[in-house]
Amino acid sequence: MIDIRRTILDALPKHLLLDLEDRLRAEALKAHEVVRKELTLNPKRSREAEGQIRFRLQEEGYEEVVQLHGGHLLIDGVMLGTDLKVFQPFARFAGRESGVILGFAAMPERRKIPAKNMSRAAGVTLNVHLQPSLLVDEKSPRPTDIFALFLTARDRERAGMIEEIAIGVIGSDYKDFIFYESLEKFLGGYASDPVTPDGPDCGAKIVKLRQTRKIFVPPETQPDSDIAEGTTD
Repeated sequence: MIDIRRTILDALPKHLLLDLEDRLRAEALKAHEVVRKELTLNPKRSREAEGQIRFRLQEEGYEEVVQLHGGHLLIDGVMLGTDLKVFQPFARFAGRESGVILGFAAMPERRKIPAKNMSRAAGVTLNVHLQPSLLVDEKSPRPTDIFALFLTARDRERAGMIEEIAIGVIGSDYKDFIFYESLEKFLGGYASDPVTPDGPDCGAKIVKLRQTRKIFVPPETQPDSDIAEGTTD
C-alpha cells in the first residue's frame, strides 16, 4: 500500500507549505480587517461575510503560491481522460514515484472534514485510480497520483486568526480522512538544511531549524507602493 505521508513529502517542496501558511494566515487577517473597517453589519452577518471573503482571498493566495513553487494547475479545470471538472484551483506536483494533486479547503473546525462540493468530490476519485491514458506529461494526473488538501480552520476565539493548518487526504467515499497531520507535525518529516560548523567536529552535521516566519504582507498594503464554499461560521 502506498505510504501517503512519504508520497506527499516527496512531491511537495517544504517551502511551498511554509509560504502557503504565511499567505493564508495573512489573508484570514485581511478578511477580518476588511469586514471590521468597511462593512456595517450585525455580528451574525459580519461573521458570514468574513467567512466568505476569507475563503476567496485564501483561494486566490493559494493559486498564486502553488504556481510560484512549480505547481501545474489542471488545464481548464478538467481531469484529462475523464468527464470530471473542478471549479477550484488544483495543482499537480510531481514526486519521485507518485505525484500529488494539491487542493485547498477550509475546515469548519480542526480535524473536521471540509464540506463536500463538486470539485472535491471529483478530486477524491483520484485516490482510487486514474486511467493509464492520462500519461501525457508532467502536468497531467498519473495512475499513482493521490489527491491531498492544504487545510485551514479558523480560530473561533481570536478573530482573524487561524487555529490549525493541516495536510489531509480524504477517502474516495468522502466520509473521513485517511491521512491527517497538523502542518507543524508534517513539516518534521522534511530533512532540515545541514550546516557545517568550524572546529574539531566540523565533519558532523548540525541541523539548523528555522525559528521564525515573517508574515506575508500584500504589496498593496506596503508603504509607497463558489461563494457556496460557504463558511457561514
